[in-house]
Amino acid sequence: MAMVVLVALIPILMLAALLALGRYEELMLPEPKDERLEPAALPMAAPSPAPAGTPAPSP
Repeated sequence: MAMVVLVALIPILMLAALLALGRYEELMLPEPKDERLEPAALPMAAPSPAPAGTPAPSP
């Protein structure tokens, strides 16, 4: 009977320990608030030598 209880309790206790470690990590290592909402940087485009839509010169 004790083995059945042990087999049922071990996965539940391991899950509880995993969840507790996750909460501990969130408390000890909070995300920086300024970097979380920073928008992505736009790539700087180099000026093109010809206007858009100009066909390439033929050889």
